[in-house]
Amino acid sequence: MFKAIDRSGTYTVKFDEAMKKFGTDDLLPLWVADMDLASPLCVQEAMQKRAAHPLYGYTVYPDRYFEAIVGWVKKRFAWEVKREWIVPCYGVVPSINFAIEAYSKKGDGILIQTPLYPPFASSVRHRNRKLLDNTLVYEDGVYSIDFEDFEQKAKEASLFLLCSPHNPTGRVWHKDELERIIDICIVHNVLIVSDEIHADIVYDKIHHIIGSFEAIHDRCVILNAPSKTFNVAGLNTSYAIIPDDGLRRRYIVEQNRSGITNGNPFGIEALISAYEDGESWLEELKKYLKGNMVYVRSFLDAHSFPIRAVPVEATFLMWLDCKGMGLIQEELVDFFVYQAKLGLNDGLSFGKAGEGFMRLNAGTSREVLEDALQRLLLAYEGRN
Repeated sequence: MFKAIDRSGTYTVKFDEAMKKFGTDDLLPLWVADMDLASPLCVQEAMQKRAAHPLYGYTVYPDRYFEAIVGWVKKRFAWEVKREWIVPCYGVVPSINFAIEAYSKKGDGILIQTPLYPPFASSVRHRNRKLLDNTLVYEDGVYSIDFEDFEQKAKEASLFLLCSPHNPTGRVWHKDELERIIDICIVHNVLIVSDEIHADIVYDKIHHIIGSFEAIHDRCVILNAPSKTFNVAGLNTSYAIIPDDGLRRRYIVEQNRSGITNGNPFGIEALISAYEDGESWLEELKKYLKGNMVYVRSFLDAHSFPIRAVPVEATFLMWLDCKGMGLIQEELVDFFVYQAKLGLNDGLSFGKAGEGFMRLNAGTSREVLEDALQRLLLAYEGRN
């Protein structure tokens, strides 16, 4: 059911930007966070039907778009979202930037938790805010929150950019962890903007959308999209859920100022079809992805690599602890690129806390991962 599709020559970032990213295209790319697996048939058919109409002009968001989001969130996360809370958006990263502009001013403190998807930190810096890093604690292969440090940093912050589930560590935050975050943010008057783009790909735990906690309703913004779940990132269709009227108006003002307000006709069709008819496909996808990750972990363990895969609770991304190799980060990256011929994300790009790590995208076929791990094995044996 799931096979890796050759994406070279289709203007895809993962393949066609490899030379720019790594300085060579003689490698197997396992970096940027989209999958090599086809979107579900319901999405393909919806796109083909829309493409058959010969006009692709300015597009509005129909009732069915909002109803699909409301239905999906209720069915998957047991949260009753009101239609008026939903703001159609271009993408989660632009929305993070709009939120920073809407809810803070230059010089304000903005709290993040590294290691973290790079656009969080870069968005804060580009908008001349003060970056406050509540670095996650890494102990015995598990990441956790230093709540004492979190509260100290919250005293200086106006905004907390939450990544839930967390990228790149794969953590799904427990309900009690989120409740403690909420309590601290309420006490110190900190607004929570939560990127929940990986919320659909959670394995053996329950994902709690931050907005589903009544206590934070008037102080939260939830950002999501079907892009990771159904592999439609290139369609630039996402949404914000903002229960508070005042926060919603402020967000809309910033988004309107950007001029990025038009809907993508294909993105709209993809979201509707995925949320209405894609659930059974998603459940099969999760089984396949989980199997991929078990395979990677088992291979690393079986061959006694000095590399350990951090346990993944969500996403199709694997965070590899390579500290046991005893290499400085530049040497580690060179090992993967020039010796193993593998294109992974440099852990240091996720912040100082990512030093000694690499991020591997397991959203591909088992055959591709087998090839990747054999390359890794040969390169490692060649060093010893």
